[in-house]
Amino acid sequence: MFGIGPLELVVIAIVAVLLFGPDRLPEFARTAGRLLRQVRQMVNNAQNDLRNELGPEFADLDVRDLNPRSFVRKHLLEGMDDDYDDKPVASSTDMMEPTVQRLPAGRRAPYDPEST
Repeated sequence: MFGIGPLELVVIAIVAVLLFGPDRLPEFARTAGRLLRQVRQMVNNAQNDLRNELGPEFADLDVRDLNPRSFVRKHLLEGMDDDYDDKPVASSTDMMEPTVQRLPAGRRAPYDPEST
């Protein structure tokens, strides 16, 4: 819940009782609850309006996916994890074997004048 631990929540409650007093604290809590409910309702309405305006092909749109960080994680990094899971891991002996074929003595390396 917003990165608040139980000890911090107790400290906030004690400060609220001292600041607002035990008489006004229930009224303040009700007002804060109403405000939070209205904000949630406004966010839900905005998300529904966005989905309706974009059309049926975006019916499964999640607004959190529009955040660039979550977009990168979802579309780029998850795909990379899937690619690496299927490939076998090279052993140390595979790396020691030469992969380049050596030219015989006196033979020149192939040269393509159009490539440079």
